[in-house]
Amino acid sequence: MRDMGDTWLAQPDLASIDVQTVLAALADPVRLRIVRLLDVVQESTCTALDMPVKLSTVSHHLGVLRECGVVSTRIDGNARPSRLRREDLERRFPGLLTSIVSATPPASGP
Repeated sequence: MRDMGDTWLAQPDLASIDVQTVLAALADPVRLRIVRLLDVVQESTCTALDMPVKLSTVSHHLGVLRECGVVSTRIDGNARPSRLRREDLERRFPGLLTSIVSATPPASGP
């Protein structure tokens, strides 16, 4: 849901979001972790997300998620908070995002 008066970065129209592109983006473990974190915190900048990678890497992955239609990003001064496009994705692919964020992560190896 967009707030009136906010400026948003470009993102794909809902009708042009492709499930294969979304699934390919979420196959990356860093992007999947970002999505799961955003599901909990609702909205965050890359600096505020607790990630085990460099800030530039988080920023890159948020850009990929935005370009494939998973997140939307608004401009707030120098900050770029992102949030899941939960409602949009639910309309386009019912149950997909919920299944992804609620799936139990695999156990880490020895």
